Amino acid sequence: MTHRERFNAVLHYQPYDRLPVVHFGIWQETADKWLAEGRLAARDLQDVKDGAKQLHPLIWERLGLEVYFQAWGSDADLFPAFEPKIIETLPDGMVKALNPCGAIELYKPGLNSIHAEVDHTLKDRASWEEHYLPRLQYTEERIDFHLHETLVQDDRDYPVGIHCGGLIGVVRNWVGVPGMAYIYADDEDLFTEMIDTLCDLHYRLTERILKIGKKFDFAHTWEDICGKGGPLVNPSVYREKVGPWFKKIADLVRSHGIDIVSVDSDGQVDALIPTWFENGVNTLFPIEVGTWHASIAPWRKKYGCELRGIGGMDKRVFAQDYAAMDKEIERLKPLIELGGYLPCVDHGIPPDARWETVQYYCDRMRELK
Repeated sequence: MTHRERFNAVLHYQPYDRLPVVHFGIWQETADKWLAEGRLAARDLQDVKDGAKQLHPLIWERLGLEVYFQAWGSDADLFPAFEPKIIETLPDGMVKALNPCGAIELYKPGLNSIHAEVDHTLKDRASWEEHYLPRLQYTEERIDFHLHETLVQDDRDYPVGIHCGGLIGVVRNWVGVPGMAYIYADDEDLFTEMIDTLCDLHYRLTERILKIGKKFDFAHTWEDICGKGGPLVNPSVYREKVGPWFKKIADLVRSHGIDIVSVDSDGQVDALIPTWFENGVNTLFPIEVGTWHASIAPWRKKYGCELRGIGGMDKRVFAQDYAAMDKEIERLKPLIELGGYLPCVDHGIPPDARWETVQYYCDRMRELK
């Protein structure tokens, strides 16, 4: 069987010969470390950026990774994005800068972490209409037709999804978590308009890409709207404002024969699963294990076999020894036996990962059926 056939067989509860080894790339710092260790050559890292997603397949092969969980869509955010620029360099070396979403961040150069947001361009209707609404208009310039033509080949042996954009998670990028709460409280009509404008753009771009006629294996949306304590937005507000858009997008892709609809959100997502599930989402990713010990098992018990999952492998174990990895694989085995579940690292492989432990994980996973 091809990796694509295995991927689809697992998610459709069909027979398969073994699990594909699914992954979500590696951090840039991980690539840098393995380069310094002599595991990689400089030529392997040409044009690598954004989590080392451009790593050559030969590197995946050397590690034993097989299926990169990937979905391709369009430029479905601000078009054009804000031009990043440094606003101020503080005496302690910290930098205040404008990012592509219009948020003003505070960070120390050279440190790779989530930057602190200290201000936002989008504050009210005036700033929305001046700086954001014009950047959210539909145009086919947003679509890389050549990419879809070359990547999504009907005879490919790897799965590819259509990316249907990010819904309220993108709004959070624009205004921050407190900003969402303030805008909702101060001007609910504006809050609704922001979500509707963005989601309508996603819908129209997805519709146009589907008309190209390529066969995708799944549809994927991005949210990242939860933290370790749960949702970053009131679940009832989320259900009201975002739920109908999930249904509209899910109905659209299903009308084109795509029956696996996934959503990507970090954190403790339990309180949002009902909205997703009731509106056509049937696959959760990345099932971030975290300190809250997320697992597909309780969700499957509650929602049944229609709810699938991709992820749930604790990336932190890659920094440990083979015995720790054996323990992690034993934890995953009963989840695999549930069916409709593909183990995948719950994010990119981090910099503390040991090359040998990653290889060992891949070897062990290929033994599982």
